[in-house]
Amino acid sequence: MKNKFLLGIASLTALFAVGCTDLSEEIIDESLDVQTDNIISAVMAPAYGPLPDAFTHTKNYGLQLVSSDQAILPPRGSGNDWYDGGKYIELHQHNTTTTNVVVRDTWNAFTLMLSRTITAIERLQPLAATDPQAAKALAEMRGLRAYYNMLMLDYWGIAFKKDAASEQSIILRKADAVSYIESEFLAVVNQLDNTKGPGRISQASVNGFLAQLYLNAGVYRNPYGTPTFAATDMDKVIEYTNKVINSGLFVLSPEYFSIFDDNNHSNKELIFAIDQRSNLTTSHNRLAYWSLSGSQYPLAAFPKANGTDGPALTKYFYNTWVQAYGSTDPAQADARFYKENLVIPQNLQNLTGVSPANDGNHYFLVNGATYQINRGILRGIQWGLRNPANGQPFKMENGQYKIYPMIEQRDGFTSYVNHSIDIDLENPNNKDYSDGYRVAKYQFSSTSDTGRNKGQADIVLLRLADVYLMRAEAQLRKGNNGAALADVNLVRASRTARPQVTPPALTSINLDLLYRERGFELYWEYSRRTDMIRFGHFEDVYASKTNADPRKRLFPIPQSAIDGASSAPGYLVQNEGY
Repeated sequence: MKNKFLLGIASLTALFAVGCTDLSEEIIDESLDVQTDNIISAVMAPAYGPLPDAFTHTKNYGLQLVSSDQAILPPRGSGNDWYDGGKYIELHQHNTTTTNVVVRDTWNAFTLMLSRTITAIERLQPLAATDPQAAKALAEMRGLRAYYNMLMLDYWGIAFKKDAASEQSIILRKADAVSYIESEFLAVVNQLDNTKGPGRISQASVNGFLAQLYLNAGVYRNPYGTPTFAATDMDKVIEYTNKVINSGLFVLSPEYFSIFDDNNHSNKELIFAIDQRSNLTTSHNRLAYWSLSGSQYPLAAFPKANGTDGPALTKYFYNTWVQAYGSTDPAQADARFYKENLVIPQNLQNLTGVSPANDGNHYFLVNGATYQINRGILRGIQWGLRNPANGQPFKMENGQYKIYPMIEQRDGFTSYVNHSIDIDLENPNNKDYSDGYRVAKYQFSSTSDTGRNKGQADIVLLRLADVYLMRAEAQLRKGNNGAALADVNLVRASRTARPQVTPPALTSINLDLLYRERGFELYWEYSRRTDMIRFGHFEDVYASKTNADPRKRLFPIPQSAIDGASSAPGYLVQNEGY
């Protein structure tokens, strides 16, 4: 059904009141050095500007991660830290309401991003007829708008068709939305090039987005039913992933965790990312700090930059690693699971009989300039800098920093930070902040003086490994098991920087194994909920989640948006099940 959406609806002001764009935001691009290019850049910059904020932990990151089987965020401590009105519990248990703040704030952020692309498109169109650079910029903005609409379709089952502020928006759903987004990508892909880096829409990123669209088209056309993976769609997935792979512009990273390092902007695996280099004032470190213990201080230079005891890995997802590697610890078998940067001396590893209240001699020394916390999935007792009271400098000896088993001192008790697999979502009196295995996938920003700000790592939205795995899935759904297995093993074999933990080749492949492999490769990123729906696992029972209603595959349209549209009945219809 196509609905014309009226202008002036209060709850959608961000999408339709497009005249108040902040042109002070900047895009970092070394090629924009002449006056005309700078004018074009100033028009485009606001369309990219909201991305860092939209992909924070309290918006899109939390929305995607906590609603999946990978993450769980319980209330912690007697003050119920991170309870936040139950918004994360709702997301995880698939009992999300129409007033959920994470859903509302993500909706508002995404509609703002869409409005910015419409403004840019309208301003570039008069220039594009005579200026080749403006024409290319116009194609870039249309590609970015199509990407934003694909996110809207994935989360809420709708897309907005609107080309100018003077027009009324049209709401598209299901096949109409897929066709519209497809047509927009196809209209611009050959007008783009790959010269701007991963922070800009490029020909390669649009090819990758087309592959994503075709791979998920069966879900988008029938969001509550069993998806049909048409051979024609799978052929398109293969076609467009081939274009990315065969371009030769991208390379799988030998060190898995370098994909998420501070300086990852130049990593050749990145195809599209949110540019967060240090001179962008809107950058943040949320993806690095959110899961870490509040007693973890990753930077010797900043004694106030710590973690926040947010989400933990679910036991359900952790066990997929255990099942894959059996009696071998996955940390010893797969470079993607863990990277040990902080080696604990053998004579200090046994803490039997050592009290956290009296362990002043139980430490070793490191150079502050080289100090790095471990990465990946963090289990058991954690070691690190021990922060004295009131943000004073860390303890040192002979110019080096003392590294202790970390302790937490909260609610009247002192204990070691010991991350255990079990975690209780429903217990409102859970006082143990350290419950749950944590994830440190992104490197903690070297300039983050508070923990949450000044992120330097680009936020990865599309990378080459995902492209290979999309092609593998399309081949597998067409019955080409050999080609699928080859792509999966190519990705596994590429992680060679630590050869002792390069994942071994798989000997066979099926949909269950491919789903598991996507979890291993892409965990704690932005794809798990979409993968769960496509592979038929979103209704599974896991980690305090029992709701099996397929209508929860889509998030509710925020009540604030529905209320704002009340003067135009039928224009903004709530999704089923809410």
